[in-house]
Parts: sequence; structure tokens; C-alpha cells
Amino acid sequence: MINPVVHFEIITKDPESLNAFYREAFDWKIDSQPVSGGQGVAKYFMARPDGEAEPKVGINGGIGSPPEGYDGHVTFYVAVESVGAALEKIEKLGGTRMLGPDQVPGGPVIGLFIDPQGHTVGLVEAP
Repeated sequence: MINPVVHFEIITKDPESLNAFYREAFDWKIDSQPVSGGQGVAKYFMARPDGEAEPKVGINGGIGSPPEGYDGHVTFYVAVESVGAALEKIEKLGGTRMLGPDQVPGGPVIGLFIDPQGHTVGLVEAP
């Protein structure tokens, strides 16, 4: 299986102001109402840069609020066959499991890890 980047994410303490910033800076289409979060994320706004659910160019993402006690991150999500198996492999290679595998309410199974140099990267189970 090819493991493409399929989603980006910006987690911040003030998602509304970043929504406005990215709308103005790049003309992104960002939902005005949040979708249900999960895993401690109170607000999560879907960002569709070209306005399409299935983008013609690039990838869609989200801008959301962090769980309590966490400052946030900017990351991308890689599609994998199994989040659990990918996290186990990543741990053997020196990465650190941060979250998951977790089922997003009404959505996919996701995970987060920290790579050996401290970067947060996401995983999403391919349908």
C-alpha cells in the first residue's frame, strides 16, 4: 500500500482567529460551525481549501482546539492500513506513541506519534 499524506491539522488555543487568518491569507473555505471533536478536542473546523469535500487539488484539513493542558501542533496525516500496526512499527523505530489508535466519533481511526526528532505526525486508517 502507498501511504499518502491525506489530511493536515492545526491545533491551537484560538481556532476561530486562525480560521479568519487562513480564510484571508489563502481564500480557504473553512466551515463556520465546528464538527464534533473527540479525544479532548472541543472545537474542530473542517478546512477545505478549494471548497470541495473531495479536493481537486491538494488535501483538506482541520483547525481545532487542543485538549486541556496541551498547546497544540501543526501536522499532517498519513493513510495506513492499520493505525495500531503502524504505531507499533514506529515505536520500534524510535518514535513515541502520543495517541491511539482511537475512533473519531462518526469518522476514521486515527493516531498521533512523535518522531525521533520531536515532530508530531498523524496516522489515519485508510477505508
